[in-house]
Amino acid sequence: MTVLPIVTGQDTAVLRAENQKVPQVTKEIKKLIKNMHDTVKKAEGLGIAAPQIGKSLKLCLANINGKMTPMMNPEITWKSEETSTMEEGCLSLPEIHVDVTRPVEISVSYQDKDGEVQERRLHDLDARVVQHEIDHLNGKLIVDYR
Repeated sequence: MTVLPIVTGQDTAVLRAENQKVPQVTKEIKKLIKNMHDTVKKAEGLGIAAPQIGKSLKLCLANINGKMTPMMNPEITWKSEETSTMEEGCLSLPEIHVDVTRPVEISVSYQDKDGEVQERRLHDLDARVVQHEIDHLNGKLIVDYR
């Protein structure tokens, strides 16, 4: 088990940086996914994005239907008009909780751990977690919703 240090602080450069697409699945990427899984499990989080462990890559893990799902180069392709507001926390911003309004339902396209393109329709908490992680990949944090 390899638990990586989680980058914290709303003004930390790596959390605000432009992130690069994952060009292909390599041994290094697979190892990074495993280490991120170990890290988010230890932290008892619902997801984690590569910038949170100091890597400027469009890679995240999100708890979907109770399973930690790796997502490379994810893009939201559709959002419902219906929204809900819920208090969110963040592993990179300990002790900070913000009410965030997000679409209740989304469609997301991403590459899985084998590099295969997937398209999923997500609802409620699954949709919220994925939107939170994709925000990280775009340099956006929950404090930006204040």
